Amino acid sequence: MSSLLRVSSNSSPTSVAGAIAGFVQEEGEVELQSIGAGAVNQATKAIAIARGYVASNGLDLICVPAFVDVEIDGEERTAIRFTVKPRE
Repeated sequence: MSSLLRVSSNSSPTSVAGAIAGFVQEEGEVELQSIGAGAVNQATKAIAIARGYVASNGLDLICVPAFVDVEIDGEERTAIRFTVKPRE
């Protein structure tokens, strides 16, 4: 099971990118979960920035997006989950 980072519209893309780079290098992959357009935008920017962070280590990241249903405060919402891992 990979680690899960929840990204909001207020998340700093550079901070999330650092977390992505750390998890990918330590654990091999990480998942980001976002709900809403602003959160998806911040997650996408973070993934792009993280690619630059790990490039110096010879890694190229790939991202696989998927819809997931999550329950928040008793209400079911649809989130986008990005699985980020190194290209093989």
